Amino acid sequence: GKSIALGYPFWVAIIMGSITGAAGGVIRDVFINEIPLIFRKEIYAMACVVGGTAYWLCDLLGMQSYACQVVGGVSVFVTRILAVKYNICLPILTGGGEEEEDKE
Repeated sequence: GKSIALGYPFWVAIIMGSITGAAGGVIRDVFINEIPLIFRKEIYAMACVVGGTAYWLCDLLGMQSYACQVVGGVSVFVTRILAVKYNICLPILTGGGEEEEDKE
C-alpha cells in the first residue's frame, strides 16, 4: 500500500509485498531451526505474486479496496492449498552441467 501511495507502479507493490512475506517466513524458520520454506521447492512466494496480481486486477476493475483485499487474500490461500493438494512445485534451478554433457 505504501509504494502505491508514493506513486510507484503496481508491480513494485506486488514485489515488495512478496519480499516482506517471504522475509518474515525466513526469519520465523531460522528461529525455529527449520530449513526456510522459501528455499524448498513448494509454491510459497509465488502465491504472494498471484494474490498481488489478483488485487491489482480488482483495482483495475474499479472494485472497492476492501473487496480487492479479500480477493487477493483468498487467491493466496487458494493457490497454496491447491499447490499442496496437487503437489504442484516450481522447478528447481540447477547448474546445468549434467544436461550439457549429455548433449555432446
